This record gives sequence, C-alpha cells and structure tokens, in this order.
Amino acid sequence: MYKIAVISDIHGNLEALKTVLNDIEKRNVDKIVCLGDIVAKGRHFHECIALLQEKCDVVVKGNCDWFFTEFEDAPEEINRKRLKYNRDNLTEEDIIYLKNLPLCYEIKLSGSLIRMFHSNPKDICAFVGDQSSLDEYYDMFLPTENTISKDIADIVLYGHIHKAFMIKLYNRTLINVGSVGNCFEVYKNKYKDADPRNITKANYVIISGNLDSEEYDSLSYEFVELKYDIEKELSTSKDAFEYEELSKELREARYRDIQSLKEKLSKLNIDVDEM
Repeated sequence: MYKIAVISDIHGNLEALKTVLNDIEKRNVDKIVCLGDIVAKGRHFHECIALLQEKCDVVVKGNCDWFFTEFEDAPEEINRKRLKYNRDNLTEEDIIYLKNLPLCYEIKLSGSLIRMFHSNPKDICAFVGDQSSLDEYYDMFLPTENTISKDIADIVLYGHIHKAFMIKLYNRTLINVGSVGNCFEVYKNKYKDADPRNITKANYVIISGNLDSEEYDSLSYEFVELKYDIEKELSTSKDAFEYEELSKELREARYRDIQSLKEKLSKLNIDVDEM
C-alpha cells in the first residue's frame, strides 16, 4: 500500500519537527505532505522551512504562513507586534517560498478522492473543530475556487485546530492530523484534567491505500503521537517573542490566546467547559 505521512502546524518547533521526520523515515513512507503553519510562535522559522523544503513532497499554505508574509492584509485582530516579530525573523527567500505555497493538495487512494488543506476550503482562517455542526463538517468536503478539482471529496485531512480527531459522516471521512509543534487542549477543568504530557507530544497521521486506483479497496489511518525534547526546544528559544506563553503551550498545553478563542467558540455554540 502507498503510505502518505501528513503533518501540520509546526510553528517554528525544530525539535518536534526533527523527531517527526526521523520517525517517518523509519516507517518507509512514500510521500510527506505538510498542511501549513510552518512559522509563528517558536523560534526556528528558517530552519523549519529549510527542513520541510528538503523532506516534504508537498507543502500547502497555513493561515500563519499567510499572516506573516502578507503583513498588510492580515486580519486587524492579529497583534501587530507579533506580526512584526515574525516577519522580521523570516528571510526574503523564506517569504517568497511561503507566499507561493498552494492552498490545496488532492490525491486518489483506493477509489477515494482525498483532499488536503490547512483549515477550510473556503477560508484559510476558519475554525472547524470536534464540536462543529454537521453542516460545517459537510462543507469541508465541498469544492471551492481554492480546490484543485470540482468534485466532492470522499476524505478530507486538515490541520489548524491543533487537535487530532476523525469522524465519519455521509459516507465520508474527516480527519484532523493534529499539530507537530504546538499541541494544546482547549477543554480544561482542574477537576477533570489528566497529565498535560498526554497532550504535549508531536502529532501526525499516516494514510495508506492503493495509489491512483479507481477501485474501492482497503484504506488505513494511523494516528502517531511522539514524545520530543521540549526542554531542548525551549532552551534554544529564549529570545522568542512571547517566550513565557510559548513555554506554557509546550509544557502545559495552555493556548496563549485562549480567551479570544473561547469567545469565538461561544459564538459557534461550542461548549469549552471551564478554561
């Protein structure tokens, strides 16, 4: 079977990325696809871009890759100091590379059309999580001007929300591949929480099937969670913008913008428990 490793949301975390790529190499994967958000948060933007250029067969653009290269077009709610720091830590070659990334990738495996993108086929910033509506889930399969084909996908893989999951609906499969470099937990409650080390690992997914086959056949999905050296990553990131926030995200799975996310999710009628 043809094996595709799908990674996403590296966010400048070089140690996590190296750990994932080393693991992928051991598994005899045929293709590596990255679903974006290479930059922002961590310190090692340039190194991560260089490593992905070397190792990945396909890279698509994430919202952070857009924010920090199209500075003037970034949404107003994005912290301008954060934007400037990230932009200033990219080389001109990095910026050109990120600007020219595609928005979508498609492949046929075992009779199924598989579509991959960062967050949503309509909007690179849209949030579709594990409590979204059936209509929002179904929209993820529909073609738009940003997709390669105009067919409705059978399987969709995406990133953006930093939380791996898989659901089945309408005889289709929706998969979030999680985050390589910045896993966090939105649902927090001091009486219910387990050890954050359950979350603070590098995540990715492997999907396997028969390449370019029109015949419906077997598919497999493997969700991988890898321990990596968080303290080593932080020790080389002391000069990162919002270092304390980065430390809490990597060590404790605490999202730095949780209040704004909570407000956004409440408008979508998504219950986030105590946070």
